Amino acid sequence: MEKKVILTSERLLFSEWQEGDQEIANELWGDLDVTRLIDARGQLSSEQVRQRLRQELNCLQQHGVQYWPIYLLTTGEHVGCCGLRPYDLDRGIYELGVHIKKKFWGQGLAFEGCSAVIEYAFSKLNVNSLFAGHNPNNNASKKLLEKLGFRFTHKELYPPTGLEHPSYLLKNEN
Repeated sequence: MEKKVILTSERLLFSEWQEGDQEIANELWGDLDVTRLIDARGQLSSEQVRQRLRQELNCLQQHGVQYWPIYLLTTGEHVGCCGLRPYDLDRGIYELGVHIKKKFWGQGLAFEGCSAVIEYAFSKLNVNSLFAGHNPNNNASKKLLEKLGFRFTHKELYPPTGLEHPSYLLKNEN
């Protein structure tokens, strides 16, 4: 099936999750290396991954955004996901998130993907601000958010981990 293109960056194509994407969803969210800092349940079962995929499909249907699946432009290989979800719609704030498969860590793809989503959120959706948080044990995510220009604002309980996550905002200056 032809992928619907949401946006592209230098190396990435952003598409939409589809009902038939269980296999690539399992490869991403079924990998404990990817989820260990975002979900305290441990190794996610196929059913738990199916529920996670359903959340993304529902978010797209209800809000027109999701953590879009991302692919390498050169090969079409699935890299992970990066995108938006509502955070505080009354104030025009969306949450930015990115999950990258381990084999692609350290290649700058999270920064590239997030940068493209930030541009999209501010220029196409006219979002007021973006929220992001990270597991307190995830120094790579902290560095990524700071490099993207996010500013620490508070700590917030993140129910999937049961931890207080450092939380950040990036304001739309346009």
